[in-house]
This record gives sequence, structure tokens and C-alpha cells, in this order.
Amino acid sequence: MVVALGSFGILFACLLFMYAALRSQAVAWPPPGLPELPLFLPLVNTGVIAGSSAMFVLALDALEGGRRSRAVGFIASTFALGCVFVGLQLLLWSRLADAGITMRTGALGTVVYVLTALHALHVVGGILALAYWLAFGLRDVLASAIGGAVRGGSRGGLAAHSTMLRLCGMYWHFVGVVWVVMFVTMFLL
Repeated sequence: MVVALGSFGILFACLLFMYAALRSQAVAWPPPGLPELPLFLPLVNTGVIAGSSAMFVLALDALEGGRRSRAVGFIASTFALGCVFVGLQLLLWSRLADAGITMRTGALGTVVYVLTALHALHVVGGILALAYWLAFGLRDVLASAIGGAVRGGSRGGLAAHSTMLRLCGMYWHFVGVVWVVMFVTMFLL
């Protein structure tokens, strides 16, 4: 996982350096004739992704404390906030297009869409992993509640797979940190 995160980090770093190079060579930013990038939706999305990371931390804490159903609830919250993040990203792209910033608008549009789309794809990958752990955790809690195995068994239960869940958490926190760096770099500076 560390190698994968390192390679993803290098990818995003290269794209952010490309953005910085384009921006530093521009006479004005945003380029003349283009509006400023919106701040509100990316700011809300920053809060959403930060909240989802907090929910994941709470899920791991609950799991360590033996509170599986609470852990599953926090995983569900993380999953839901991840979906909200992607939904807000789609809304941001729509608002950018309405403001005249598209992939064909030049360097600004290209870089903004490429970076945010690549990030959104990584978030979707995290959402898929969260969906797996949510289903696995729900099956584990259900099996525990009825006192037996649910179809497919619990394969040792959620607690037995805490290392894998922690790796999922590393990935999820990584996409959160990348978003914060992107937010500061592209929308605040």
C-alpha cells in the first residue's frame, strides 16, 4: 500500500507542479477573460472529505473497542460522505462549465478538470473499497446478532481484518490530503 500511495503521490505532485509552472508563466491568473475559480463548493468539499476521514478514524477506534456495529455505522458514514464528495465534484464541474471554464478553455480549464477528475477517480476507488468493507461489516454484525453464520460466513469477522481495513484507511486519508493540497493550490492561492 505504501508503494501504491507513493506512486499516486508522485502522480499528483507532477500534475500540481505542472499547474504551478503554467500559473507562474502566466501574465495573469486566471487568464484574461476567464472568471475566478469558485470557492464555495470546493470549500464545502474540503469539509466533506475531512469529515469522512474523521468518520473512518472513529470506525477504527470503535472496532478496536469491540463495538462492531458502531464501526460499521462509521464506515457507512465515511461511504456516504465519499458519495457526497463525488456529487459535489460533479456539481462543481457543471458550475465551471456554466461559467465558461471547460477543457477547451486553455491551460486553466485543462489543468482544473484533469486534476479534479483524476482525484475523483481515486475517490471512487476508495468508495468501492468502502462499499466492500461496509457489506462485509454488515454481514459480520448480522451474523453476530442472529448468533450464527450468514450466507458466505463472516470469514473471521471485521475485527479479524483490521489490518486490511487500516490499509483502506491509509488510502482514504491519502485522497483527503491530496484534496486539501489541491484546494489550497488551485482555489485559494
